[in-house]
Amino acid sequence: MSQLQQLDVLVLGSGQGGQLIAWHMAQAGRRTALVERRWIGGSCPNIACMPSKTEIWSARVAHLARQGSRFGVASGSVTTDMATVLQRKRDMVRREVDLHLQNFAATGAELIVGDGRFVAPKTLEVRLNDGGTRVLAGDEVFLNIGTHPAMPAISGLEAARPLTHIEALELDYLPSHLIVLGGGFVGLELAQAYRRFGSRVTVIEPGSRLISREDPDVADEMQRILSNEGLQLMTAAEVYNVDGRSGEQVSVMARTPAGDQEIEGNDILVATGRVPNTAGIGLDETGVELDARGYVRVNERLETTAPNVWAIGECAGSPQFTHVSVDDFRIIKDNLAGGNRSTRDRLVPYCMFTDPQLAHVGLTEGEAQRQGLAVRVARLPMSTVLRTHTTDEGQGFMKALIGRDDRILGFTMIGSEAGEVMTAVQTAMLADLQYPRLRDAVIAHLTVAEGLGRLLSNVPSFA
Repeated sequence: MSQLQQLDVLVLGSGQGGQLIAWHMAQAGRRTALVERRWIGGSCPNIACMPSKTEIWSARVAHLARQGSRFGVASGSVTTDMATVLQRKRDMVRREVDLHLQNFAATGAELIVGDGRFVAPKTLEVRLNDGGTRVLAGDEVFLNIGTHPAMPAISGLEAARPLTHIEALELDYLPSHLIVLGGGFVGLELAQAYRRFGSRVTVIEPGSRLISREDPDVADEMQRILSNEGLQLMTAAEVYNVDGRSGEQVSVMARTPAGDQEIEGNDILVATGRVPNTAGIGLDETGVELDARGYVRVNERLETTAPNVWAIGECAGSPQFTHVSVDDFRIIKDNLAGGNRSTRDRLVPYCMFTDPQLAHVGLTEGEAQRQGLAVRVARLPMSTVLRTHTTDEGQGFMKALIGRDDRILGFTMIGSEAGEVMTAVQTAMLADLQYPRLRDAVIAHLTVAEGLGRLLSNVPSFA
């Protein structure tokens, strides 16, 4: 075994939260090393958030170009050059990785690229990507190891070599018919993008509706919008067999309420959830326990069951968003400085980057009902927001949940700039404002957020 190198801080995984803790500790004068096996910066800038949104924007441009005549803009036949789409995405990724490398150099945190496995408590053996082995131990250890796409146990699926979001974002050709397994955020974002690029797309969802964690009215509206763009959406459809090979020809058999159906296509994309990257890295040598689903078991301070070992982000069971990983870092940083922050009761927003976007913060109607909370629900069609009269983006709606004390308990929006509008509502919720304060605010005209005034004027009285 290589000679042991003792460090103050050892971080495994370079996702956003892990990088931030490494840079922070190094700047504070601690001897810090971060081990990353492949994706410098983690999945977000390399294979997930930013690459997908970059290609989604290219798809939106293609969609608007085809709609040009509606706006008085003459355009000819619109085709998609997937090689250019791919290169634009790769250029963005390269710029992001360069920024991360600059931060390592500026802070003094050592970046070690290799495959790490624990061989003892707080001790990591790293097989370096460029050859050789190093053994590192840290007084404090931070796990930021993320998740990977789940592969359902469907006959023939693995042999078909299906795409995950990683491979789908590397295609330099346009599938003639893309079959998407899974009607969640990842599946729908990529399904709509490829439909707008020019592919025929079929989405197969085993649940009774798409985006099943959302309220039924939200799921139904998204299904209507996507169906109107020409996506074939199959719900309550259980895939039980796959033949062929993705990239060539595939045949998918599914049980549906109308009987068995065969769907033939050229490529198949699996978007059916995530699995934590906790297996095979020696955690059983560390005293770090896992929960029943394989995620690292942590308390509200993100401390694991091993002393001086923390977990950050998705591997700790935190909501699977980069912004949550950043907040995990803040919680740990503040607590190490003597604070007492926790993950309990934090207000976590999210956004699905379909077009229009779906954004949400706080409680859904379903969650309020399950908690036995009395709420009033205000709704507003986006077609009544004056901004949409100028942009022809009237699809979707806003919805707010108001408690007995007049505070906003939840907000959902399907519509143009939904993520930005949701953030304004989140700010009001964080400030514990009663809804009339936001209703009566002077909001700039013509903005989409101006619709909040009309929405909150619709709050009904309790019966």
